[in-house]
Amino acid sequence: MTQRDAEATKTAGAEDRPASPDDLRGRVSPDDLRGRVAPAEEAQGSPVSGRADVSDRTGEPIGEHRRSGRLVLSADVGKKMGADPTMTEDRKLLEPTERPAFLNTDPWRALRILAEFVEGFDALATIGPAITVFGSARVDPGDPAYVMAREIGRLLAEEGYAVITGGGPGVMEAANRGCQEGGGLSVGCNIELPHEQSINAYVDLGVEFRYFFARKTMFVKYADGFVILPGGYGTMDELFEALTLIQTGKIKGFPVILVGSAFFSGLVEWIKVKLLGEGMVSPDDLDLIQVTDDPQEVIEIVRRAGRRGDRTTTRLD
Repeated sequence: MTQRDAEATKTAGAEDRPASPDDLRGRVSPDDLRGRVAPAEEAQGSPVSGRADVSDRTGEPIGEHRRSGRLVLSADVGKKMGADPTMTEDRKLLEPTERPAFLNTDPWRALRILAEFVEGFDALATIGPAITVFGSARVDPGDPAYVMAREIGRLLAEEGYAVITGGGPGVMEAANRGCQEGGGLSVGCNIELPHEQSINAYVDLGVEFRYFFARKTMFVKYADGFVILPGGYGTMDELFEALTLIQTGKIKGFPVILVGSAFFSGLVEWIKVKLLGEGMVSPDDLDLIQVTDDPQEVIEIVRRAGRRGDRTTTRLD
């Protein structure tokens, strides 16, 4: 018998015998073993080695899941694996450590960060003209901000623009929904959070991110303008980061449009009185912001600005 024949006979014999739990652990994920009864060991009520006792959960569904990057995790996976399921990658990166473990982990983390940029660039490079829309995730479909974002998304799509959002609920969902209704390409750049934020149902092209800074780069790099509706800290973060990039000449100027004069008037007045009044910004910096309550005016501003690649100055005329 040749060596090849011997190996084939050995393989065939291994395939004929029933698979043991130890064999299964090498070929399937731990969650695939949920509800599986071992021949003798579990018949006596003994738990599978190294795992929580699942004898009383046989056949039960796992229940709710959350995403962590490319992973999908059950609610109790942290207890079984000795990890905190709410620990996001941003938190791992930013929190200090008691010992220099980062010397071993940061190089691998840097590769993951690079992978996010590569995947984002690959996914969004060909979407064409696009406008990024920001706003609160906490508004309902009947809220005026939701209604306004939906209308703006529709008009942008009819104008030939893709609509990019954070991919979540509220204003983001509304803008994606309006874009769908207008026949445009609806894009969502979702972020891993301690409490799951799922991509909304109106996204054509969704990209998942672990790190805020990688996600924010996509918002700016592929946008021909920002439309900002009422929102919280995240919305303000995107607003002032865009203004900083334009003010410092890091990117060519593109329209930053605040929609909702009643909501933003106090902020604009504070910028005038405090920042300009105390010499923190120059008078020209006020021109970087445009405020409107009219969805059609949003389209007119975007139309006048044109494509970013066609602009020769860092500011808009």
